[in-house]
Amino acid sequence: MERNHLAVSQSLEDLLKAKNPVDLLRNSQIGAYVYPVVPAEYTNWRDEQRAWRDTCVLFDQSHHMANVYMEGPDAVKLASYLGFNSFAKFPVDRAKQLAPCSHDGHVIGDGILFHLEPNKLVFVGRAPAASWIQFQAETGGFNVTTTKDDRSPSNPGGKAVVRSCYRYQIQGPNAWKVIEKLNGGPPPEIKFFDMGYINIGGRKVRALRHGMAGAPGLEIWGPYEEREEIRTAIVDAGKEFGLAQVGARAYATNTLESGWIPSPLPAVYTGDKMKTYRQWLPAASYEGTGSLGGSFVSNNIADYYVTPYEMGYGPFVKFDHDFIGREALEKISKEPQRKKVTFAWNAEDVAKVQRSMFGPIEQRYKYIDLPLSNYASASYDKVLIGGKLAGLSMFSGYSYNEGSMLSLGIVEHDVEIGTEVTLVWGEEGGGTKKATVERHKQMEIRAVVSPVPYAKTAREEYAAGWRTAAVK
Repeated sequence: MERNHLAVSQSLEDLLKAKNPVDLLRNSQIGAYVYPVVPAEYTNWRDEQRAWRDTCVLFDQSHHMANVYMEGPDAVKLASYLGFNSFAKFPVDRAKQLAPCSHDGHVIGDGILFHLEPNKLVFVGRAPAASWIQFQAETGGFNVTTTKDDRSPSNPGGKAVVRSCYRYQIQGPNAWKVIEKLNGGPPPEIKFFDMGYINIGGRKVRALRHGMAGAPGLEIWGPYEEREEIRTAIVDAGKEFGLAQVGARAYATNTLESGWIPSPLPAVYTGDKMKTYRQWLPAASYEGTGSLGGSFVSNNIADYYVTPYEMGYGPFVKFDHDFIGREALEKISKEPQRKKVTFAWNAEDVAKVQRSMFGPIEQRYKYIDLPLSNYASASYDKVLIGGKLAGLSMFSGYSYNEGSMLSLGIVEHDVEIGTEVTLVWGEEGGGTKKATVERHKQMEIRAVVSPVPYAKTAREEYAAGWRTAAVK
């Protein structure tokens, strides 16, 4: 939700006075998370998944993320104050991951920060981190202004959708062939997470060297009014190389293979130092309306928080600067850390869940939607070893490339790759009152703790970074 600066009748803090945040979020009526505007499928999600492994794809990222433009002498200073990674070197034409934390050292959200020009940055990501940036810019005494271009509406209601820019990614083994054809020859050398320019249809287009599908490619952006012109040029150039446009159904599942957990619960619901932020956030914000799902249940909302170390960001935490959460993270860093892994689900157990859809209604397990199986804004399913909690499954779906149900999550530091665990699928007591939850039984699904990234191509070919740095 885009915050306006008119009087807000109720804040998140007001909302939490009446309800435990766990009860509020576990019974949210917000419905399914929608990747807006982009068609669900261009061909079919199976072939679209195959294309990022075998040929190349065009991801349309123009609509599901917020853009927060930060401009002023303190723009980089603000980013450094919010980020646990080092900003000692952050020149123009470079990008960084930004994953701000609460004062207690727990992740609020993350996204990509682009250094566009001197004193001008743009953050691209989901609502939790975007709102935190705005709040700090407005209240932290920084000489910086922000402009927020919120994500496109899930239901535009027939109205025209207008963004500040289009944002596309060209990814996959044949991506560079497509890029060379578009550019009219080899493009300038751009280092990983650096920016440059390429030519598309006679236009000079900004580009970031990036990778989401295992093999490096480019993320490009420009004025929104040029989006169809640029998209058409990419599609035409990619025909001979097997380029596929990826729809909304398949888009988010690429992370199951490449290893990024997109939506941990933002750590904003507790802590005295976070109170002024909760008073600033509207009750109708993402944090006030989002949903929490899964078999893991605790009445303490802080039990759902995660640290950067658990998300695989540990190697990038640098104590060379002052930032929100530094003191807490210095203490946390000395303790054994849970680690990010992939869970490969047992095919027979998954088939049993799906088979139950054809039996008596009272014997049905929680439906597993394909290819993306999350039914809440933030998912937390119990992972057990010997009946004891050993981790959490946090993002699940099906990979046609791997022929497996997979989920991303965290396990205790001493759980080894190859360990068989039990994943509890579905919610207790027949399910919560969320709009996305039908009455169902829980099911224990066997799973094998596996590397992250799961895809061999992503592990071996993707540049060392936020996805590959987790403990293997």
